[in-house]
Parts: sequence; C-alpha cells; structure tokens
Amino acid sequence: MAKNKAPRGKGTPATLALLDAGIAFTMHNYEHNPASTSYGIEAADALGLKTSEVFKTLIVMVDAQPHVAVLPVDCSLSMKMIAKAVGGKHAEMAPADVAQRVTGYVLGGISPIGQRSQLPTVVDSSVLGLEHVYVSGGARGFDVGLIPEDLLKATSGTVAQIAVGQASPPAPTT
Repeated sequence: MAKNKAPRGKGTPATLALLDAGIAFTMHNYEHNPASTSYGIEAADALGLKTSEVFKTLIVMVDAQPHVAVLPVDCSLSMKMIAKAVGGKHAEMAPADVAQRVTGYVLGGISPIGQRSQLPTVVDSSVLGLEHVYVSGGARGFDVGLIPEDLLKATSGTVAQIAVGQASPPAPTT
C-alpha cells in the first residue's frame, strides 16, 4: 500500500493524523445517500467491499467515561464485552451530541483516527484475520483503508472480542 502524498492543510483530521504518523493508507470516496440509515453497510456496498472488512466506529460510555469501539459494520456491539475489555462495569451508547463533541466528527463520519482527544479504543478481534481494514476517514462518504496493525497504532487501540452476530471470518488467502 503506497503512502499518500496529500498536501498539508488538506484532508480530514483522520488523514492528517495518518500522514503525521507516517502511516500508509488508501482513500475511498463514495456518494453518501442522506436517506441511508446504516452508514457502514452503505460504505461497504458503495465501495464493493465485504462487510467483514469495513469497520464502524461507535462511541460508548463505560462507567460514564467515553470510549471508542471499532467493529465490523454487520455486527452488533456487546455492551458487556466492551465494558469487560476496558475493565469497567457498565456500558451504554453515548448520546449523539456527546459522540460528536468528544470526537470532533459528525455522525456517519466518526473516525477512530484523529479524534479531538485520544479516547481509549478497543478494536474487535476479527480485525486480526484481515489483510486490510476500512474505517471512516472522518466524513460521510469517505473511508480510509489500512492494515490492521496500523489502525491499532493510529488509535493506540487494544484488541478484544466486542462484536456479536459476526459473519463468518474471511477465507484464508493462498
């Protein structure tokens, strides 16, 4: 994956953070449909990607503190699993206004990378079986692709099983 040479001052906080960290990534734009109710599924469909390799970013409150959960778009987040993964007792989805305020992004464009302040981040363990993962690039209709290790580096993330209802893992490559 070639490193992008985007000019400074252009791009989203996510792409600028990736450039600053020297992390290689690819950029993927698509036409966002304002009527869409599932941003992640819309991204996978529009980009022709498997739902198991496109990850959504959810902001959760664990013991009243914001955390980031990153998981495949076709899965649901287990509140018990995310709480356990960060050593907490109770987890719930953050209200939309809180999610937008703490990340600096709008709903449907919340990236796990380049947030207003670095929140504790947990990435679902299914990421370890992938060659590339795609996450929001910081705007609706824009994803970035990178290798799983670089996603973890860019987010200072940890890995744990936090997703339920997961589709079967990707087939091994030969």
